[in-house]
Amino acid sequence: MKKKLVTVLLASSMVATMLAGCGSGSGDGTEKGSAKGGDGSVYMLNFKPETDQAWQDLAEKYTDETGVQVTVVTAADGQYKTTLKSELAKKDAPTIFNIGSTADCAEYDKYIYDLKDSEIYKHLTDKSLALEYNGKIASVANCYECYGIIYNKAILENYCKNYSGAVIKSVDDIKDLDTLEKVATDINAHVDDINKACGTKLTEAFASAGLDSGSNWRFSGHLAGIELYYEFKDAGCDLTAGQKEVTGKYMDNFKRVWDMYTNTSAADKATLDSGSFNAESELGMEEAVFYQNGDWEYAAFADGNENGYTVKQSDLSMMPIYFGVDDENEGLAVGTENHWTVNAQADQADIDATLEFLNWVITSDDGRDAIVNAMGLSAPFDTFTGDYESKNGFAQVASELAKEGKTSVAWSFNATPSVDDWRADFVAPLTEYTERGGSWDDVTKAFSEKWAYYWDLQNEQ
Repeated sequence: MKKKLVTVLLASSMVATMLAGCGSGSGDGTEKGSAKGGDGSVYMLNFKPETDQAWQDLAEKYTDETGVQVTVVTAADGQYKTTLKSELAKKDAPTIFNIGSTADCAEYDKYIYDLKDSEIYKHLTDKSLALEYNGKIASVANCYECYGIIYNKAILENYCKNYSGAVIKSVDDIKDLDTLEKVATDINAHVDDINKACGTKLTEAFASAGLDSGSNWRFSGHLAGIELYYEFKDAGCDLTAGQKEVTGKYMDNFKRVWDMYTNTSAADKATLDSGSFNAESELGMEEAVFYQNGDWEYAAFADGNENGYTVKQSDLSMMPIYFGVDDENEGLAVGTENHWTVNAQADQADIDATLEFLNWVITSDDGRDAIVNAMGLSAPFDTFTGDYESKNGFAQVASELAKEGKTSVAWSFNATPSVDDWRADFVAPLTEYTERGGSWDDVTKAFSEKWAYYWDLQNEQ
């Protein structure tokens, strides 16, 4: 897990103390009244650990400005749904929580407040980024993200120029999985020679592929999402709503990419589930060249930040997760699983306070600066113009590839049924395969059979 992310998981007694005034009740579906002066309060259960400090700072500013109490609690990596279920069951429940997909809407339907008349929905530039369910605008996307393979282009350029054995002449030569495999394999096999020739301090090509709960979502979610995307595309179904049946048609492609990750890393494959690796730090300290993750990582590599990383943001870029299927036309994976949902079971005063707070976040200078600069996100609202347009270099790559005619990969993993359970059942054989030489057939079997099982279970509810 990232060393800068201190998880705020509060005991019940602490939550009750901090959230005094966040009562429960039933909203009438109408946004009304002013929450200023302390008539209501706000409790956000934050989904993204890396944004915790920025949200804490915003909450403090808003409370100082308005007198409205805003409390932010951040769930641990990979533990959001478990934490959410626990918190929603309490009297002082979150008034803002995150929903990732329409599957979540079905699960939390009774808590969903209709946002059709809210300011955050009115300001949404692309209404497709809102989740509609059961006749309601259930959730509004709060950011628009992309993921792929982050890479150190400065090191790669140095490798091409100064290492006589380089297998490519230019970074631009990496346009498919075949070439990426050759480059990663060569770098990992000749680390010492490359360091001597280039003055680098590499220990590996790919940063560690952690299988612990703080990291495995990158693969059970994001890498699996590439397989799902191509399956759904072949089936002609909605790319983010998915379908009951997945066959694992492209699981051999998944295996090829996964083997590249683990075979060209210095991390001991037998201990990938130990939680002892920090892939972000490996890239940040310029020990690794490649790191699968998303544009939310951009802020972590800002010059002079608390991490003490030696890499510069300007040295980094992002390429697609080439999958050996349609590499020529593939762009970055673009979408979101971050949607603000307002708790319909909260007191109306708290609902009103919550809606006003969210509107302040997307319209005030403090809020917009935090989203764009402190959190490094791209916001899908018409208020983010001029100085508040995204400065995220990875997001800019997504736009550039789209302009070149590349097809952005949809976030098909959003269709995952009973997401935490399915991922856990998939990671188990993936760990067995990676750490103890287990069968890949078991990984593929879990991928498809567990999908159908949880799909049926979810839709029976």
